Amino acid sequence: MCFSKGSHKCLANMSYTPQSQTNITAELQYRGILEIVLFSAPVTVPCCVFLFINGTMLFTLRSKTVFRETSRYILLYNLLFADTAQMALSQLLYLLAACRVKLTYPVCGVLSMLAVLTNDISPLTLVLMSLERYVAVCYPLRHATIITIRNTGVAIIVVWAFSSLNVLIRVLLLVDFPFEDLVGLQMKDFCSTIAMLLGPVSAQYDRAYTCFLFLSAGVAVSSSYTGVMLAARSASTDKALASKTRNTLLLHLVQLGLSLSSTIYNPLVIAISKILDRISMWRIQNILYVCIILFPRCLSSLIYGIRDQTIRPILTYYICCRLKLSTKVLT
Repeated sequence: MCFSKGSHKCLANMSYTPQSQTNITAELQYRGILEIVLFSAPVTVPCCVFLFINGTMLFTLRSKTVFRETSRYILLYNLLFADTAQMALSQLLYLLAACRVKLTYPVCGVLSMLAVLTNDISPLTLVLMSLERYVAVCYPLRHATIITIRNTGVAIIVVWAFSSLNVLIRVLLLVDFPFEDLVGLQMKDFCSTIAMLLGPVSAQYDRAYTCFLFLSAGVAVSSSYTGVMLAARSASTDKALASKTRNTLLLHLVQLGLSLSSTIYNPLVIAISKILDRISMWRIQNILYVCIILFPRCLSSLIYGIRDQTIRPILTYYICCRLKLSTKVLT
């Protein structure tokens, strides 16, 4: 209670209390935003750099007729497009989780299925690129008749259709989930592809399909590499082409392995979270996210942009010109 002697002080304290609570709330909000920025910046900056490189590479592959009319460059464009879309979707889901934004199941389902679709395109396209190099070395006289623009387009359509079938099966498995038993469609956890495995059947199917996809892709790329190695011993084979193709197929195997490593990201994060504090967990999670999720999606651009003698000068020209333009705009 306020007595008459100290009533003016009491009234002052009463009038000051809401203001102090407002200041405390604003300070907490500021700390929350600052924490999000500090933890998200080390991830967002590399992602923007990778997206810039991939975007420049995609533009490069559409800038010249030789790229638009050569099968291996068309396949490379499809690979880069899928990797870039996957990188953008992954970063979007990451930022939503960092900002503590919880989506509804339908919205998260759409984003997750798009991420699954683009994630499947990469290993399947690597198989096509490996087979194209195998035909170039082992059947050089028939390469022009087998690897045509039309056949390449049909192969890409088959890849997207097969990946879309996988997404359709996942959606059908979600239909059996008893959504009517939920209090609402608002998710209790952050959106991710793992969060949309809502039943044991969906989880089992995801593991089985992932094993089948990468085992099949690994066998196909390894078989292509073995075939090229055997063909390189033949006297009629172009030794320089065989050696270059062998190195390319080895890189395809590395890319496939890096794509497979993304499947262990979530289990690894869950295991680490049980033994570390929240701050240390965030730091390690950011490093793993950049190394396992983002960097492999940019690896194709770095490999082909540096190794390919046709792409390298054009890619360097576009990157340098854009960097100079950005510098002029900033100054």
